Amino acid sequence: MQEGATVVKQDQLWPGGFRFFFDDGLFQPGTDSFLLGSFPRLRRGARVCDLGAGTGLLGLLLLAREPSLQVTNVELQEAAVELARQNVALNGLSDRVANLRVDLRDKTRLPPAGTFDLVVSNPPYFDAARGAVAKGTERGLARADCTCTLSQLCAAAARLLRHGGSFCLVFRVERMAELFACLQGCGLEPKRLRLVQNTAQSAPKLLLLEARKGGKPGLSVAAPLLLRGPDGGESEELAQIYFRDKE
Repeated sequence: MQEGATVVKQDQLWPGGFRFFFDDGLFQPGTDSFLLGSFPRLRRGARVCDLGAGTGLLGLLLLAREPSLQVTNVELQEAAVELARQNVALNGLSDRVANLRVDLRDKTRLPPAGTFDLVVSNPPYFDAARGAVAKGTERGLARADCTCTLSQLCAAAARLLRHGGSFCLVFRVERMAELFACLQGCGLEPKRLRLVQNTAQSAPKLLLLEARKGGKPGLSVAAPLLLRGPDGGESEELAQIYFRDKE
């Protein structure tokens, strides 16, 4: 499908698995989404909200792991929401996935407080105030916090979670201190951390974090997730995250 200069493509998680539409100009499928999709601890029938869901890929990744989830995608960009709706129809998931075109700062349009067991987010990594990317573009909105700050994201997650619920996200390591401060300021206690490294010798650039609403202090740090194996190729764990074992 093509709309102006925008080209919509289709891919599949694995042969016979969920299919999905995406647009390179909006939210190109990236390793970070797959990493986050593998990270949360899922329980049957859990109510999940993806804040800044883009085209809904993360929800599909979670449903591939636990088909009984009830997923609500929250996204502001109209074109992304339309693709997310098409992805729901493409996979016959209308009974398990809802797509809301909502500004997550607008409490009046979000689901009621305490609705969800798990909130997930692959938020923009860069601080728009520092001029990291161009503002006012779809790609800029996806990469930098032009319309929603990190504090506002954490506040929305805290409001939507039930007491004891978890907020899982992927983020840049250099903003870890800021992230922890925002979470704790909203009553979300960091509980489980995993750093992502290209190799065992390289410095981490990404982190995976679970914070719990009303949780007690105490952080568990897991062994780093390595993207490359000793031979320089894809690590075994990354291959599993990419569903290579289903190919």
